[in-house]
Amino acid sequence: MTRRELGKLAAAGSAAFLPAARAGAQEKYSGALDGFTERVDSAAFDPVIYTRKLYESAPLRLTFRAQNRKQAEAWQKRLRAKLTELVGGFPAPAAALQPQTLETRDFPSYRREKFVFESRPGMWVLGYLLTPRESAPPHPAMICVPGHGRGVDDIVGIDAQGRDRTGKPGYQHDFAIQVVEHGMAAVAIEPLGFGCRRDPVTRKKGAEATACQPSAGAALLLGQTMVGWRVYDVMRAIDWIETRKDLDARRVGCVGISGGGEVTTFAAALEPRIRVAMISGYLNTFRDSIMSLSHCIDNYVPGILNWAEMYDVAGLIAPRPLFVESGMRDDIFPVEASRRSFAQVRKVYEIFDAGDLCQQEVFNDIHSFYGVQGLPFLAKHLMSPA
Repeated sequence: MTRRELGKLAAAGSAAFLPAARAGAQEKYSGALDGFTERVDSAAFDPVIYTRKLYESAPLRLTFRAQNRKQAEAWQKRLRAKLTELVGGFPAPAAALQPQTLETRDFPSYRREKFVFESRPGMWVLGYLLTPRESAPPHPAMICVPGHGRGVDDIVGIDAQGRDRTGKPGYQHDFAIQVVEHGMAAVAIEPLGFGCRRDPVTRKKGAEATACQPSAGAALLLGQTMVGWRVYDVMRAIDWIETRKDLDARRVGCVGISGGGEVTTFAAALEPRIRVAMISGYLNTFRDSIMSLSHCIDNYVPGILNWAEMYDVAGLIAPRPLFVESGMRDDIFPVEASRRSFAQVRKVYEIFDAGDLCQQEVFNDIHSFYGVQGLPFLAKHLMSPA
């Protein structure tokens, strides 16, 4: 008997011991449970199903239960203190800003200034200030926070080669320019881990590569969080606005898309100087988005479900004007969960007798910035006298 004939005989013999699902050459191997699905519960091996079951017993000790305004204000005070603790706290005292203007350029309808300031000792922030040319200072100012991508360039009209562009492509649609087109100043800041605020290893991977990891992981190792770091940058941007005679520090708002929407949510919840907020492509539930889908590590706050859901965090913005927009075909932040979360936030506003100041637009598109109703909402509430 030849070696080839022996090999065929051995293969035929081993096949007899394989489960039926694997014995046929036509079946593609999908995992170690192939052929055993009738003997085990496949769902019991699914970690997402497991964590959702855990969610059902999450304490949510400080979820909103107030029945009147006095109780609601007391709830906000307690949850705001706990949330500050959960994101890692904020430095005190604040470091000197040491602001510098790097460049100023004029465009047909606005002026764009590139600036930097020191947020924490040894950690600098880059930003762009866009001011409308047709209105007189001091201008109301919207702090604009981009989502994942190239960073702040992607919302102020700068393409991947550093050139000016005339269109508004991408999912963020240069929304800082849209802000200034609606008559407000835009203070667009570079989030930590994006653009120029990345490590050399990440920069070599290209303009779209973000450095949320390893820095967000490092934050967790230090008992802090990336969202806490980014929120503090927003707070320091307000400090910077307060140094500018051409900006009105009494009329400051915050707007962001996706990861920038996360920063906007937490910043407006924790920073009372933010007078109006717009959350684009983020407001949802931790259950249906952050813990059920693959997200960047910068979205996670350790232990938060012991105390509150995402709608509770957004409820800390009340009664200040809040606009939320959600894409009907957003596969990152499912729209039905966005609707339910917004309904919970609206209950907080109603307790404050401010239901009209909390609005949502659901638009027929994917995960993207829209702004059709949101930007006029911001202009209406921010451009009125403080």
